[in-house]
Amino acid sequence: MIDVKQNNDEKHGSFEALIDGNKAGLMTYTWAGEDRFIIDHTEVEEAYNGKGVGKEMLIKAVEFARENGKKIIPLCPFAKATFQKNEDLRDVL
Repeated sequence: MIDVKQNNDEKHGSFEALIDGNKAGLMTYTWAGEDRFIIDHTEVEEAYNGKGVGKEMLIKAVEFARENGKKIIPLCPFAKATFQKNEDLRDVL
């Protein structure tokens, strides 16, 4: 099971994925005003490639945006590609 934790401050934040307590991935973002944030980087540890870690972090970001009335700007190539493939996530763009 992939556990995703969010860290957030006034300017930056991240979603960190853990599997069995081990760091599996990290997605970072930067606030662009009060109502938008830019996903600028996604990384997955090599041992967890292909296990859906990146998508789980993106889903957490989308849930956060929906719950708080925020919009996402996907600068990171992974996030951008995932939004293009998943129409059901695009309401936060």
